[in-house]
Amino acid sequence: MEVAGTLSCKTIISVLFLFLASVANWVHCQAAGTRVGFYARSCPTAEAIIKSTVQTHFNSNPTIAPGLLRMHFHDCFVHGCDASILIDGPNTEKTAGPNLNLRGYEVINDAKSRLEAVCPGTVSCADILSLATRDAVVLTKGFSWQVPTGRRDGRISSASDTANLPGFRESIDLQKQKFVEKGLNTQDLVALVGGHTIGTTACRLFKYRLYNFTTTGNGADPTINPAFLPQLRALCPQNGDDAARVGLDTGSVGRFDTAFFENLRNGRGVLESDQKLWTDASTKTYVQKFLGVRGLLGLKFNVEFGRSMVKMSNIGVKTGTEGEIRRVCSAIN
Repeated sequence: MEVAGTLSCKTIISVLFLFLASVANWVHCQAAGTRVGFYARSCPTAEAIIKSTVQTHFNSNPTIAPGLLRMHFHDCFVHGCDASILIDGPNTEKTAGPNLNLRGYEVINDAKSRLEAVCPGTVSCADILSLATRDAVVLTKGFSWQVPTGRRDGRISSASDTANLPGFRESIDLQKQKFVEKGLNTQDLVALVGGHTIGTTACRLFKYRLYNFTTTGNGADPTINPAFLPQLRALCPQNGDDAARVGLDTGSVGRFDTAFFENLRNGRGVLESDQKLWTDASTKTYVQKFLGVRGLLGLKFNVEFGRSMVKMSNIGVKTGTEGEIRRVCSAIN
């Protein structure tokens, strides 16, 4: 029982976790050349304007939350977090296969237009994307985290550079290798893939697991829970629409929580690369960690997700006189 006027053990532990995460984030931010509150003097309303813009778009279309999260990830893994994913034109990153279904460009463009009216030539598109992603996660009931800012925008965007993005059929070893190349460890891998707690995927990216994965038995990937298989087959019939969308986190697709990890434990991961987080011993440890214990469910995951997002958002950032501050996010100056 919690006595009025006192803090419960759960509350105290929660505050402690958040404090330690904030300290870790601050240290990492300073080391990377970005810092929290970069626009405090040059554009003090910047973060409020971005937050308001995200809220407006989310109210009319909640799918922009997973859209922004995926866009931020795909941006940071190519040329670093420099908003190169936003540039229009033939053979730019957004025209590459992995990016064809990205959503949320209108949110970034809207925020940029509002910021240019108040603080022209000041706030980078890269920072807008990082801040908007955080705000979108919070709107889906995830924890907030402090976002370091001070990035500048890149001038290069090439579709061919997306070839090294993590893929949905890759082994854990290959996924870990790609993350290590970006300065991210195994815990970061599991935490960031945990972002699949919101959003959907197309049938074409996992339907092969349902029918032709093996030549024996029922032909399905044996790591799929047999009780879950009929549900997936109903959503993605063998001769059905490959573009049909299916929730990555069955039963909790719009809420940022730990249900995604519970599904992996129960053989209900949709993507092959996701389910492998449970079947591979090196990543299973972190999945179990993020599942939490009674009373603290989701705390560790939310805190570590924010920490990993800060690390990811500082991959290859351009600061100082590098890059530029685009006037329009979809085109270099």
